[in-house]
Amino acid sequence: MESPKFDVSIGGAFNSIHTVSIPDEIAMPFVDKAQKRVKVVASFEGKSISFYAALQKRQGRYFIMFSKNNQKTLGIFPNDYFTLQFLEDTSKYGVDVPEEFDAVLLGDHEAYQIFEGLTDGKKRGILYMIARYKNTQTRIDKSLLLCENLKRGIRDAKELLKPF
Repeated sequence: MESPKFDVSIGGAFNSIHTVSIPDEIAMPFVDKAQKRVKVVASFEGKSISFYAALQKRQGRYFIMFSKNNQKTLGIFPNDYFTLQFLEDTSKYGVDVPEEFDAVLLGDHEAYQIFEGLTDGKKRGILYMIARYKNTQTRIDKSLLLCENLKRGIRDAKELLKPF
């Protein structure tokens, strides 16, 4: 399932610099199928990015969070209009899994079992923590450290990437 492309601006929902209001006609097909998370493709002046977002409702209006980093990547300012399109989220965790983390989990069944036992939000948080590193070797090293810390019983996100 995919939505038509539609134009939006930052701050449409609740005047926040990190939200985008979503028209009901765009949100409802996803809501009706109980899809709370969507893959988003954002485009502006020839640049395009994709990311995953939670489709949220507050005060009768739908919105998604649109991070400062995504705004910077596209070169968007608060008064700019840009294009969004929603796609069905077919990912396992609602976010892309870094290859390095996936490989480490495949080789460590105990860490995999622990990871799978975490809440969906905690899993996404961990995946974002690993993905933020740009260097492949750093992602491998952090994945190994994180898995060891999970096996040691550490669940606090702030502690998961600290060496022991």
